[in-house]
Amino acid sequence: MTGSLKNRWLPTSLKEVKERGWEDIDVIYFTGDAYVDHPSFGAAVIGRIMESEGLKVAIIPQPNWTDDLRDFKKLGKPNLFFAVTGGNMDSMVNHYTANKRRRSNDAYTPGGRANARPDYAAYTYVNILKELYPDVPVIVGGIEASLRRLTHYDYWSDKLRPGFLADAPADLLFYGMGEKSVREFISLVKKGVPVSSITNINQTAFVRKDWEKYATQKKWDSQELHSHQSCLEDKKKYAENFKNIEIQSNSWEAKKLLQKDHDNVIVINPPYPPLEGKELDEVYKLPFTRLPHPRYHKKGTIPAYEMIRHSVNMHRGCFGGCAFCTISAHQGKFIVSRSEESILEEIKEVTLMPDFKGTISDIGGPSANMYKMRGKDLSICKKCKKPSCIFPRICSNLDNDHETLTNLYRQVRKVEGVKNAFIGSGIRYDMILGDHQDPDTKRKNLKYLEEVIKHHVSGRLKVAPEHTSDNVLQVMRKPSFKLFHELVPFFNKINKANGLKQQLIPYFISSHPGCELKDMADLAIQTKALEFKLEQVQDFTPTPMTVATVIYYSGYHPYTLEPVHTVKTSKDKLEQRQFFFWYDSKQRHQIESSLKRIGKQEWIPNLLGQSNKISKPKKKEPNKQQNNPNRKKRR
Repeated sequence: MTGSLKNRWLPTSLKEVKERGWEDIDVIYFTGDAYVDHPSFGAAVIGRIMESEGLKVAIIPQPNWTDDLRDFKKLGKPNLFFAVTGGNMDSMVNHYTANKRRRSNDAYTPGGRANARPDYAAYTYVNILKELYPDVPVIVGGIEASLRRLTHYDYWSDKLRPGFLADAPADLLFYGMGEKSVREFISLVKKGVPVSSITNINQTAFVRKDWEKYATQKKWDSQELHSHQSCLEDKKKYAENFKNIEIQSNSWEAKKLLQKDHDNVIVINPPYPPLEGKELDEVYKLPFTRLPHPRYHKKGTIPAYEMIRHSVNMHRGCFGGCAFCTISAHQGKFIVSRSEESILEEIKEVTLMPDFKGTISDIGGPSANMYKMRGKDLSICKKCKKPSCIFPRICSNLDNDHETLTNLYRQVRKVEGVKNAFIGSGIRYDMILGDHQDPDTKRKNLKYLEEVIKHHVSGRLKVAPEHTSDNVLQVMRKPSFKLFHELVPFFNKINKANGLKQQLIPYFISSHPGCELKDMADLAIQTKALEFKLEQVQDFTPTPMTVATVIYYSGYHPYTLEPVHTVKTSKDKLEQRQFFFWYDSKQRHQIESSLKRIGKQEWIPNLLGQSNKISKPKKKEPNKQQNNPNRKKRR
């Protein structure tokens, strides 16, 4: 490969820095992921943003933290600052299953190799850099730092931990999607403003003893949370904190949050208002190669990249507000959509890739069918404090007309070289079915669903009812399972009318807060009656910054402060999980025993009898318990 072609990527070594003709480096960026120069990888996006601001940026992917730390020293000191991210996933979710078993692979590493990053990667990198270079500013961002920015429950250590900056002394933390805050930060640094005095940027956090001296010049209202020590002493106060954190994280006009930790105060500046579509378009215009760095040649494929290499993301954000999901905490509740021109231009770029065979693997987003959806009257949205726009019912101010999306799909199918454009990121069918909308909108939305089934399913349409019990679904902030009963015949009807033999693949969760054994038995009975043998299932994994995790640790729902039943022991979790696999003869005896124990022995013939003929899917996808990067959308 020629030097000029190598220079299309950000440099990752001293040799590559010299090939650029650089005498020094402005920013050295450490990431827990392999370096893939693609807009789906956060490190690539932020690296390209910094580059576009005129900085000389080098990136050190997956540095070795177990030797003499040579990876942290090889490029020396940067002119301006070090930047750190743990990667596209929280390192603990990346490393461990719901049963806290160490995973044997890492989808963000060449060859899927495990152990290429430490546990608590962002913490580790920040502390190493501060020890080696105490006089050089360190900024941190990404999922791990973002979702741990305040007191949070850490499932893997089974304890309440303070905000990230209490354990990893970065100078500034960037939470959420960082393009705008990073640009503002760089403009100040380039003017010579010391990093220690930059405290007025939206969507950043810092810690100070004398934080009042850094009172913002911006007119932000403040809200003080219960201190970290108070949360340790009283679980109900921890739960109460979360309601305020979630409300402010999802507000258009948010407050600054303050939390004391001993003598320090962690200050969380409010998020920016949602980006404009043209601002998001600018991100996708950056000169991504869309390829892994050449350093990985012959080191094996990077599984996470293989899954998205021919995919296109249309928008960011999610207004679903699911109790177990962190998308709105990181990307925001309000949808930011790219223009049709930007999307179609990227699809054309994908068709020119040498390995493209005609199939766009996914044209979607966190939830595939929220493109261009927003409030009809944005002045109402700006005052709204609700965590979801569609639970417990669809907001009357939400424009959820799917016609724009239907028309975009039709344009995608016309792009030269595109034979198939599939939707792999999941569809919120509750926005299409039910009697919550005017007849004209419902007609358009059903037409959208018909178009998806006919043209955009790769043989399996993924949806996420998550459970069958209304009590559990209420805690999950998910719609009634009755809507899934509407979806199944509609899906089958469209398939039959068009001579298709496609499958509906539902996702379900066991051991979620609010779920009891009888709820899992009901799930098994109802899905058996619908002739499903479940594949895509998982045990609930508590992750920072979700309602469900707060309930799991505290025992209280943060919005009502009422107790919620939650199973915690491995034995109880396995007992719930077994009902997913009622058809496995090895589970029969234990399922019978469980049903008798809860006084539901009359359900045994219905569940374990042979009354339903069920065909097992021919093609098996990775089990949800595996390290599947596509499932980050539900975490």
